[in-house]
Amino acid sequence: MSEPGTHEFAVAGTRVVHIGRVVGLRIDDVVMPGGETAKREIVEHLGAVAILALDADGAVTLIHQYRHPLGRRLWELPAGLIDHPGEDPVDAARRELVEEVGLAADDWVTLVDVAASPGFTDEVVRVFLARETSPVDREVLGEEEADLVVRKFPLAEAVRMALAGELVNGATVSGVLAAHAVVTGAAPARPADAAWRDRPSRFARRLAEG
Repeated sequence: MSEPGTHEFAVAGTRVVHIGRVVGLRIDDVVMPGGETAKREIVEHLGAVAILALDADGAVTLIHQYRHPLGRRLWELPAGLIDHPGEDPVDAARRELVEEVGLAADDWVTLVDVAASPGFTDEVVRVFLARETSPVDREVLGEEEADLVVRKFPLAEAVRMALAGELVNGATVSGVLAAHAVVTGAAPARPADAAWRDRPSRFARRLAEG
């Protein structure tokens, strides 16, 4: 057996179980350190962006949105899938900010990349900080988005909500805390076009290949 931390987890076999509109499911046979294989179920995802839009008064825009797996509405950052072929993540973020809350922004930086649940899915969300915002006409694309409630919160209040368990969406909690760190000078943000090592790609390729 190899030394801890040195084993290569090779894939001995794989089987596609489901291909949907937003996710796919495959089962990999992964070689374990002792030589045996173990099955790993992986949910493939398109990848997504989320946007912490901070206005000149230091308020962050959140949306109240129904999430069926949890059976209730959650306060979240505006967000959406990177589902346009070849779309740059920051361009996807600009599009989602207009569609969901009717805002444009002139200043964009990368806050954090959030692996949603790396034990079973390759979904990673890139969270952007958008500043110098201005209102634009919102483009409502479906019944679900028509139900969204949009509200502004002081960033400090959003931090309190995250620590109190009132915000539970992973990208939202991470984005709020990271934005507070950037705004207070505790840590710098990365450029909007910063390298994204773990950006999902497999499921998008499946869809493109038909």
